[in-house]
Amino acid sequence: MKNRWKIVASKLGAMIRSTTVVGVRRNGRTAIAADGQVTLGESTILKHTARKVRRLSAGNVVCGFAGSVADAQALQDRFETKLDAYKDLRRAAVEFAKEWRTDRMLRQLNAMMIVADASTMLIVGGDGNVIEPDDGVAGIGSGGPFGMAAARALVRNTEMDAEGIAREALSVAASICVYTNDSITLEVVE
Repeated sequence: MKNRWKIVASKLGAMIRSTTVVGVRRNGRTAIAADGQVTLGESTILKHTARKVRRLSAGNVVCGFAGSVADAQALQDRFETKLDAYKDLRRAAVEFAKEWRTDRMLRQLNAMMIVADASTMLIVGGDGNVIEPDDGVAGIGSGGPFGMAAARALVRNTEMDAEGIAREALSVAASICVYTNDSITLEVVE
C-alpha cells in the first residue's frame, strides 16, 4: 500500500505545474514578482491567488519560489536558518546550496528560488548552483524565460523602475504561458 501512495503522489507532483517568478535589480532596488496560478495537469487551474513571494530574515530578504509548494516551503525554512546563522545572503545561499545538494532528504525536493537583499540577487537551485545574474534580471518557473526576456527588453529600452519592470514582465509572461496568470504578488527590497 505504501508503494501505491508513492506512485500516486509522484504522478500528482509531476502533473502540478505552477509559477512564474521574475526578479529585477535596478537603481538600488530589487523587485521580485510571482504569479498566483497553480495548475493540475494540462487543463485544470486549482488556484488563482497562490502567494509565491515572501519576506525572510526580519523582512531584509525577499524570496520567490517555483516548484512544489510543500518542497519550496521546506527549502525556504532551511534557507532562512542559514540566513540567520551567516547574516550574509551570498554565504547563506552557498552553504544552503551545498546542504541541498548533499542532504539525501533535501535532494528529493523539487523547487528553485530567487532570493535578494539590498545589494544582491541570486538564483538558488537544488543542483548546487547559486547564480547571480549579470544583468540584474532573473526568471524561474514555467513562464520564467518569457518573463525574463520581457524584463531584459524593458531594462534596456525604458526608464521604468524595478517594480514596474517586474510587474510588466510578469504580465507579458501571463499572456504567453498557459501556466501563468496575472494575479501578481510583488515585494521590493532596497
